[in-house]
Amino acid sequence: MSDRLLVATRKGLFVLQADGKGGWTLGEPHFIGEPVNMVLADRRDGSLYAALNLGHFGVKLHRRRAGMDDWEECAVPVYPPQPADEQTAGGANDASATAPSPPSPPWSLQQIWSLETGGGDEPGVLWAGTIPGGLFRSDDGGDTWVLNRALWDRPERRGWFGGGYDAPGIHSVMVDPRDSRHVTIGVSCGGVWQTSDGGATWQLTADGMEADYMPPEQRGDANTQDPHRVVQCAANPDVLWTQHHCAIFRSTDGAMQWHRIEAQPSSFGFAVAVHPHEPDTAWFVPAVKDQCRIPVDGQFIVTRTRDGGRTFERFSAGLPSAPAYDLVYRHGLAVDDSGTRLAMGSTTGALWASENGGENWHLISAHLPPIYCVRFG
Repeated sequence: MSDRLLVATRKGLFVLQADGKGGWTLGEPHFIGEPVNMVLADRRDGSLYAALNLGHFGVKLHRRRAGMDDWEECAVPVYPPQPADEQTAGGANDASATAPSPPSPPWSLQQIWSLETGGGDEPGVLWAGTIPGGLFRSDDGGDTWVLNRALWDRPERRGWFGGGYDAPGIHSVMVDPRDSRHVTIGVSCGGVWQTSDGGATWQLTADGMEADYMPPEQRGDANTQDPHRVVQCAANPDVLWTQHHCAIFRSTDGAMQWHRIEAQPSSFGFAVAVHPHEPDTAWFVPAVKDQCRIPVDGQFIVTRTRDGGRTFERFSAGLPSAPAYDLVYRHGLAVDDSGTRLAMGSTTGALWASENGGENWHLISAHLPPIYCVRFG
């Protein structure tokens, strides 16, 4: 089991250590008082990365190398100059479309929304998904970044639009453990995209997803889908799960085709985690859709399926009783390599852990700042 838990919050980064008795010890915070929205532990060399969104002072990225106490500031992704034709109006959604899309958002970094390492055979390689919808790669551990123009220059990108934010964003990046050149990303709102050649070419692979917020004739448009979070089973990377704005979707053929799954009490939410060894097992945190965005009937629960979404179990032992209004962001639920230890953090600053696959939870802290991301590392 993973013995370290990284918790990124609105007012700092917290690193917790398992005490060997089912509990966790909270260490000294890092970047206290500053909004840390993403954290990454690089297992290849032991480095830690923390992405901060400082508003007026911009986006910052910090790295702490293995064995070091101090953090060092890295470079952040930088967009190229924005052409004049993208500063005032959008383009077509695809080559055959006639209606223009909304104006393009400014080509400037608003947030590092996802941060992942390359494969084990790619030392120093990092991927960063950003708002407004750029995918960047670093080959030197964050010292420099390059925008993936093959994806950015796709005509479909001009049809992307914001989900939870005003601009579109890449929140999920998955590197295939069998082939580091095979990378899958999730875009809100822009569907699921894949490359099999390290980013030289891209394919839109969101067939089967359904966007109920679109007009009926555009409901199945792959480029307007809003996957809130996409995860991939480590042991069987052809199986992917998506917590979508409109339902849960699952693919068993490497994201070529997605199948809709409805669950009770709701198939809406933001977070999803998949068991690293059992592709049919996944966890969700259901909520009320759209305007409310609270637990259904004020009952905060976690659901688990172990049969590919045919049935779901509901777990609430150790979670607050109703009425409870905790919401879990898309990076706020994590499972470790064992598949039995989970962690979850909420918008109200509560942090829980489970040692038995989500069936029972224990509260680690009820008074942290609002939690953006939890990761084992």
